[in-house]
Amino acid sequence: MSCNKENAKKITSIGGSALIEGIMMRGPKNINVAVRTGEDTIETEEITIKTLTERSKLFRLPLIRGVAGMIDSFRLSYKSLMLSADKAINSIEAEEEEMSKFERWLNDKLGEKLMGVLMTIASVLGVALAMVLFFWLPTFLYNLITRINFSESISAVVNARLTQSIFEGVVKILLFMGYIILVSQMEDMKRVFMYHGAEHKTIFCYEADEELTVENVKKHKRFHPRCGTSFIIIMLILGIAIGLFVPQFAAFGVWGTVLRSAIKILLLPITVGIGYELIKLCGKHDNWLTRIIAAPGIWAQHITTREPDDKMIEVAIAAITPVIPDDGSDLISCNK
Repeated sequence: MSCNKENAKKITSIGGSALIEGIMMRGPKNINVAVRTGEDTIETEEITIKTLTERSKLFRLPLIRGVAGMIDSFRLSYKSLMLSADKAINSIEAEEEEMSKFERWLNDKLGEKLMGVLMTIASVLGVALAMVLFFWLPTFLYNLITRINFSESISAVVNARLTQSIFEGVVKILLFMGYIILVSQMEDMKRVFMYHGAEHKTIFCYEADEELTVENVKKHKRFHPRCGTSFIIIMLILGIAIGLFVPQFAAFGVWGTVLRSAIKILLLPITVGIGYELIKLCGKHDNWLTRIIAAPGIWAQHITTREPDDKMIEVAIAAITPVIPDDGSDLISCNK
């Protein structure tokens, strides 16, 4: 599929993510990582991953493909992040005598495996913390500040569930927004968010059928409807609706809180599946409905993306160029 460059607008399946001083871009045929390793040096490397959709047609079915896609994205992001971290660290000349005794011991014992070990520990702790903050804490807080008036009235039960579900959803959104606002104040994360902006602007430039140059990329916006930030916001909002179907268990005290949290975790694949279909819809179509769906995520991207500098845009161009297929197999649609 090809577009006439005269007033052309195409939508691509190419996506990516910001890394440590770099960007990963994923096309229909290959995946490329580009990392800034010097003032005038950009290192690129193609990486491979066997996706779940490639392993079985089952994972290509609606709803199921969303869960498979998220798992593949986690695997790919981890692999890309490790690669960018290695390249970024190797580009920094460090004298061994500057290391502390503990750092030297770690380097001697683990060597190249050190970053992998640290990333694994951080990932496990991160997942555990996310489970506590986004599943257990909202329910605990609701049960702490209110008492559920149990009644045989169906309307009373529905109203109680609605109140709790909305409360929990608002708490989750506030926690997420508070977290990204907090980390956005860190200098290293500011640069990651700038690379995030470069990724989006470069994809928009390609979709506009313009030559991939720094000047052309700079003209485009940094808020993309298919962003991972938008996906997370959509899932948090969907969680409010899905929470209506989860019993409250307030009468069981602490164990009731744990039980409700466990059920919400088990229902997470449904949330992910629906969220994936919605974000896919927003990426493919531009109308009043998709703009409403995408709006909360676009707003959140004002925090998770920043305007990049020219050097970062150069990295984004280096990342996307190798993954653009010659046969147009990445194009979802093409409209004048």
